[in-house]
Amino acid sequence: MHHRQLDPKVSVCIVFVVGMFMSIMDGTIVNVALPSIGHQLGVSSTSIDAVVVAYLLSLAVIIPASGWLGDRWGTKRVFIIALALFTITSALCGLASNFTLLVFFRFLQGAAGGALAPVGTAMLYRTFPPAERVRVSSILIIPTVIAPATGPVLGGLLVDSLSWRWVFFVNVPIGIAAFLFAIFFLPEHREPKAGRFDLPGFLLAGIGLALALYALSEGPTSGWTSPIVLSCALVGLVLLSAFVVVELRKREPLLDLYLLSNRLFCIANLVSLVSSAGFLGVLFIAPLFLQQGLGVTPLISGLTTFPEALGVLLSSQIVARIYPRIGPRRLMAGGLTGVTIVIGLLSLIGPNTSLWLMRVLIFLTGAGMAFAFVPVQTAAFATISSADTGRASALSNALRQLGSALGVAVLGEVLSAVGPTQLSATGKVVPNLAAYHAAFLAAAVLMLLAAGIALAVSDRDAAPSMYRQTKPSGDADTSEETIFVEAG
Repeated sequence: MHHRQLDPKVSVCIVFVVGMFMSIMDGTIVNVALPSIGHQLGVSSTSIDAVVVAYLLSLAVIIPASGWLGDRWGTKRVFIIALALFTITSALCGLASNFTLLVFFRFLQGAAGGALAPVGTAMLYRTFPPAERVRVSSILIIPTVIAPATGPVLGGLLVDSLSWRWVFFVNVPIGIAAFLFAIFFLPEHREPKAGRFDLPGFLLAGIGLALALYALSEGPTSGWTSPIVLSCALVGLVLLSAFVVVELRKREPLLDLYLLSNRLFCIANLVSLVSSAGFLGVLFIAPLFLQQGLGVTPLISGLTTFPEALGVLLSSQIVARIYPRIGPRRLMAGGLTGVTIVIGLLSLIGPNTSLWLMRVLIFLTGAGMAFAFVPVQTAAFATISSADTGRASALSNALRQLGSALGVAVLGEVLSAVGPTQLSATGKVVPNLAAYHAAFLAAAVLMLLAAGIALAVSDRDAAPSMYRQTKPSGDADTSEETIFVEAG
C-alpha cells in the first residue's frame, strides 16, 4: 500500500491549532466552573482561586525552558509528550475526588500547556518562510482568540447541563485525536546546536516568573501590601533581575536575551505585551460587569462576550490580505487606536442600555485587535533565523503571558480601588457600575499606549515578511514582486 505523506505545512497547522485551542480554552473555561467546584468540594470562594493560579504558575515555569526542550529533543517529540500529558491530566482533574488533588493535577496540566504554545509556534515559523507568515498568522490567531471566547460559553453549557467535571473531560477526546494525528503526520526538527541545559537560568526564570505572576494575580484581591503578595513580588523581581545578569554572560543561555537587541522583535513584543494586557483585561472585566454589575446569567454573559471572536476571525482575513501592501506599522497603530475608542465606549454602558450595543462594541474590539495581532506575529519573527526561532518563541510567549497577567492585575486593581459595590439610599448593597467603567477606561489607556509603541515599528525592517506572490503576466521578471514600504 502506498503511504502518502501529508504536506508538513498542513499537518503543523492542524496540530498547532488544536493543541493551542485546548491549552488556551482551558484558562477561561474553568473560570465559569469555579463557583460550582467550590460548592461541590466544600471550598470557600477565596481559596477556590488556587485552581486558576496553579495552572498559571506551572505555565510560567515551563515556558522559558520550552524553546531549549524543543531544540534539544525535537519539536515533534516534545509537542507529542506535552499533548499526552495535557490529555491525561485533564482526565485526572475531572476525576479529582478532593480539592488538593484537583490543584495538584491543574499544576501538572499547566506544565504541559506551557510547552504546547512555544514549541508549536516554533514549529510553525520553521515550516513557513517569512513571506508566507501572514497567512500563518491568520491561522495562528484562530486558537488564540476563539478559545478564550468559546471557553465561557462552552463552560456555562457544560456546568449547567452536566457538571463541572466536564470542563476537564472535554479535552480528552480532542487530545487523543490530536496526539494520534501528530504521531503520524508531524515532521521532526532538532537544532544541532541546542547546547547544554542552562539549569541556573531555568530556576531563576521559572521561579522568578511564577512568583511575579502570582503577585500580579493575587494583588488585586489580597491587597498589594499583604505580606505574601509583597514578598512574592520582591523575590520574583530579584530572581528575574539575577536571571538577566546571569543569561547575558552565558554562551548558551536558556532564553537568548540578546534577541531583544533585534529592534523589530523587541518592539513587536512590547506591542504584544501591552495590547494583550488591555485585551485580556477586557475579557476578564466584561463577564464580571455583566454577571455582577448587570445581573445576567453566565450563559448570557458568555454569549455577549463571544462576538469578540467573530470580529477577530473576519478582520484577520482582511488584515492578512492588505498586510503586504500596507506593512505592520500603520495597521497596528490604526487598529489599536480604533480599539481604544471602542473600549472607551464600553464605559458608557448602563443598566438600561441594550445588551446588543455591548455585543457590537465587543465585536468591534475583536475586529480592531486583529489589526494588532496579525502584524505583530508576522513582523516579530521577520528577521529571526531558524536556529533562533525556538528560543525567540519561548521569549515571546513568556512576555505575552506576563502581559495578560498584568492586564488582569491592573484592571482588577482599578475595579477594587473604586469598589464594585456601594450602599443604596435604602441601605442595600448594590453594584457600583462606575468601578467597571473605570476598569474599561484603564484598558483603553493600555490600548492607546500600545498604539503609541506600534508607531516605532519600522516597515523597512519587516520587509522580509511583506513579499507578495503575483500571477505571472507574461514577463518572466514580474512573477515575484517585492514591495518595500518606506518607513514614515
